[in-house]
Amino acid sequence: MLYEDEDDIFMGSPKSKFFDILFNANRNLVKEKLLDIVERYNAMELLLEEHLGSNVHQAVHSLLLERADEIHERNNDFFIATVGEILTQNE
Repeated sequence: MLYEDEDDIFMGSPKSKFFDILFNANRNLVKEKLLDIVERYNAMELLLEEHLGSNVHQAVHSLLLERADEIHERNNDFFIATVGEILTQNE
């Protein structure tokens, strides 16, 4: 069964398509992409720690609250780009 957001009555959201692809694409491609995401996340976290010190978690929490709409849009952009990358490699 494909993952769909409850509020999407048409073709699904970028988020739901992202999960559809993750669950149905070549397992090795998905694994490599997820490992790349984790590696990039940790690299960015190290950069933040270097610049913000021990205030990283509070700064991230504040940003998530203050710029939720912008973050939501960036999430959608990420979902779309990642789906494109996986589909291109999956062919």
